[in-house]
Amino acid sequence: MSLKKIASMVGTSISTVSRVLNNTSPTCASKELQDRIWAAAREINYQPNETARSLQKSGTAARNLPHISIVLARISTLEEDPFFLELFRDLEAELFKQKAAIDHIVYAEESFQQNLSDSSGVIILGRCSNKLLKNITSQNRNVVGIWRNSMNFNVDEVICDGKKAAEMAMKYLFSLGHQRIAYIGDCSFESRYVGYCDTLIRNDIPMDYELIRQTDGEGDAAFSELLEKKLAGDTDFTAVFCANDKTAIRILELLKAKKRQIKQPISVISIDNIEASQNTQPYLTTIHIPHSEMAHMAVTLLLDRIAREHREIIRIEFPCRIVERNSCYRCTL
Repeated sequence: MSLKKIASMVGTSISTVSRVLNNTSPTCASKELQDRIWAAAREINYQPNETARSLQKSGTAARNLPHISIVLARISTLEEDPFFLELFRDLEAELFKQKAAIDHIVYAEESFQQNLSDSSGVIILGRCSNKLLKNITSQNRNVVGIWRNSMNFNVDEVICDGKKAAEMAMKYLFSLGHQRIAYIGDCSFESRYVGYCDTLIRNDIPMDYELIRQTDGEGDAAFSELLEKKLAGDTDFTAVFCANDKTAIRILELLKAKKRQIKQPISVISIDNIEASQNTQPYLTTIHIPHSEMAHMAVTLLLDRIAREHREIIRIEFPCRIVERNSCYRCTL
């Protein structure tokens, strides 16, 4: 009945809904349709049939499942950041697979109002402040964080080092002969920005703050201004390192619109490897963050802690890797 209801809500077939929710065929539906299916599943608090059947066989009531709260520490809505949306979907699937239920989904601005003490455990997505973490751990001692760098908090962590990812991106651009590299992204206490700066310094390339643009959004205005200065001859750069794919995708669109005015192609590289990075023109070269594996490990760690199978703090770091497509070019200047 639940699958039928979701199919009706979304306007697709029951078989497609089943394949998406049980992750049996990742290519059976577009990203947009998958997002709508997951949104409908959340709305009716759906649990996949495999879990339901298992519960029926064991006689375990749903109330005895571990109930997990997810805190999205950096965003106000899932729609504003495609990386966190994909990571959240992976967490949903993994919680279903490991027979746990989602209790609360808490966004940044709600974090201090939500009572988390009735949850079995808490997963924090994205960098959070000491103040927020203290608020969470004062209510619940079973906590795991997923972020790009160790926060050195007294909680389990699953990380993929943002500084190392930035260094990998910069070294790739260096290998293509680029030295005048712009940065578009967050600059405040941001590991990716630190990686950008450190790599320039270690390679004896002077920092040019004219090429650095602070933005925590898509970067349209920030890059448009920089590009206009380049076209006017007031500054120059041959490559752009974006802090995330969302920004890079928008920059590729802006470059395409100005293609006739740009004499030499500008290389673009970023971090995340979201699904949309495979659909750009040109296809986006990016640093892959293994969010599926990180979600699996975060859920496994949290359930293990809830079961009191470990008491010491565990920090697990996943490596990143470059995904070479065709948005980067050899520098000919």
